[in-house]
Amino acid sequence: MDVISSQTPQDASATDAGPEGVAASLAGIFGTDVGPVRIVGADPLTPSVHRLGDASAAAIAAFGQQIAALAGKTPVTVHTDAAIDQLRAAFLTTLNGQGAHGLAEDPAALGNNNFYAARDNRWIFLITTFPHQRDAVCRVLNTPPFADRIAEATAHWDAFALEDAVCAAGGVAAVVRSADEWRSLPVGRDSMAHPVVRIDRIGEAEPRPLPGALRWPPLQGLRMVDLTHVIAGPVATKLLATFGADVLHVSRPDLPDPVAMIALTGGGKRNAYCDVRDPNQAARLREIAGAADVFVDSYRGMAARGFAAHDLAAANPGIVTLEYHCWGADGPWAARGGFDQLACSATGFALEEAVDGRPSLPPTYLLNDYLAAYLGAAGTVAALRRRAVEGGSWRVRVDLARVCTWVQDLGSFAPERIRSLPRPGAASVPVHTVRGPLGTLVEPEIPIEFSGLPTPTPGAPALLGTSPLRW
Repeated sequence: MDVISSQTPQDASATDAGPEGVAASLAGIFGTDVGPVRIVGADPLTPSVHRLGDASAAAIAAFGQQIAALAGKTPVTVHTDAAIDQLRAAFLTTLNGQGAHGLAEDPAALGNNNFYAARDNRWIFLITTFPHQRDAVCRVLNTPPFADRIAEATAHWDAFALEDAVCAAGGVAAVVRSADEWRSLPVGRDSMAHPVVRIDRIGEAEPRPLPGALRWPPLQGLRMVDLTHVIAGPVATKLLATFGADVLHVSRPDLPDPVAMIALTGGGKRNAYCDVRDPNQAARLREIAGAADVFVDSYRGMAARGFAAHDLAAANPGIVTLEYHCWGADGPWAARGGFDQLACSATGFALEEAVDGRPSLPPTYLLNDYLAAYLGAAGTVAALRRRAVEGGSWRVRVDLARVCTWVQDLGSFAPERIRSLPRPGAASVPVHTVRGPLGTLVEPEIPIEFSGLPTPTPGAPALLGTSPLRW
């Protein structure tokens, strides 16, 4: 693979491999032949000890290379400053003139998500985004959903006991650990035993040529089921839809994502309702999956309902599944849910980003969700390419905690080296405007340049449940 970078890392404390080395390592994981990529710029670009720009540019480049390979391996260019903007796309997007990140049916739901100090001088991150998660936190702490009362109640708990209690109550939480603590845990060791993207052949099938190969965009003719929510999974399928795939997003009618999430992640998809607790609706979803090329899932418990990757492959030989989890689908914490912030907390990432002794999220606010989206989308296209040549059914897996440790393992910068760098400000990447049922959406463009080919832009997001559950 031909990879070029205009710079190398600027601090000897970071690993010697520049963004080109990171991109090359990802290409090795995907196991497919790709064309050249040019990565312009390198870290440090933000006041983060981590290589946020290099990691993001490499993940975006990996997706670009897989797409470009379907169009004759046309060269790809990615700029690291624009790549960093992808990590904060939620904060650079407006809907009808309002910042998408500020649109909320319940402002306290996101506002109460935070690091809280526990009795044992440990920190814990508590999530209250969805009603059942808020209820679990408040039930365990015996407090109303106000940040000051949550903080007061948390101060009477030991952090690890509170983590266990919230998770047992059906909520999600994570104690802030060091990197060494995480990697010494059974769940950490299990996570580190795998690459950041896992691509496994799980069944036999005849090769399926890609119907859109050598056309642009090249994923035309592919059918994909999107059974995901929040950011990582929906952004991955948005990327795949932008490059031509027919994506049917499926959601439970009584568990909707906020409108802001739909606006941020729904571009170019159709949205249908399906409650798999209803046997008839579950059977219909199985029919849909039986005619799909790709099935993307980010929910725990779907295996128990007959939607495990091996079940789907048995019913539809040649299918590609993409799974998103925080801690792993079958590891020691498989029963626990999780989000971007919890992965940062548990793996030591938030402690390494600490400001004045308090753990912190990276200056982009989000890390795993967008990196995982590009990595999963790249892995999916790589699996489709391998299916076209080798045949087989394929399972692609991306876990948020492993994304954190992947970035950590790229190396870090000394705090004094990055302390004076400015936080990300105005967007470095151009924006595009799309009008649809939700109104006028202005969002960052996909920061990939394809030599001689236009970079497509996402379509308009649709309201949930406005499409029938069929192809």
